[in-house]
Amino acid sequence: MDQDAPEEVLADFKERRLGAWGLLQIAAGTGLAAYAVWVAMLMPGFRRVPLKLQVPYLPASRQQVRNVMTLLKGRSGGIVDLGSGDGRIVLEAYKQGFRPAVGYELNPWLIRLASVHAWRAGHYGKVSYLRQDLWKVGLADYKNVTVFLAPSVLPLLQEKLLAELPEDALVVSGRFPFPEWAACRVEGEGVDRAWAYHMRECRRQRAAPGRPAAETGGAHDTLTTP
Repeated sequence: MDQDAPEEVLADFKERRLGAWGLLQIAAGTGLAAYAVWVAMLMPGFRRVPLKLQVPYLPASRQQVRNVMTLLKGRSGGIVDLGSGDGRIVLEAYKQGFRPAVGYELNPWLIRLASVHAWRAGHYGKVSYLRQDLWKVGLADYKNVTVFLAPSVLPLLQEKLLAELPEDALVVSGRFPFPEWAACRVEGEGVDRAWAYHMRECRRQRAAPGRPAAETGGAHDTLTTP
């Protein structure tokens, strides 16, 4: 028996009305597809991290990347992105002259995706995406740090940064501010906002508690490397 022509199959599909069972099948298929993406791309990184330290992957928007780079303007040297995801912050930082440009990420699929982005941009092998737990890496050699992490993680990260970063380091946080630090500068609005923190000033705040964390520097504060 001859098979129906594609045009006839399409016409027949258009004429049919999806009943409750059909809608249920579509919903189930969509849910399974979403779960497959979760298992393949997100779960591998979560398995190795305690629940309270897990951070869901949410890529930075173009405006968020621009805001981060604006706060880093005038800085130089190496840069590290903690929880680098698909690598777009690291890649843009390299384009802006930061050397070395390094990202730490636990999820192997996101590291592969970041490598693809670097290859397409012509910078494969020039930026580094390392599969390591950000809580276990040493940060003493970095003077520029970027983070796009969940609010629940930031109080713990504050302690690590205070303990390990040099005095002249600058930390830029996207989406959410550090809860106990006063930013020296803020760039952007809403979900695209980013906050910059001088490590020397953050240590002064720790030594002199009582200063409101919401206090921010003026728009003309300099962020150049001392």
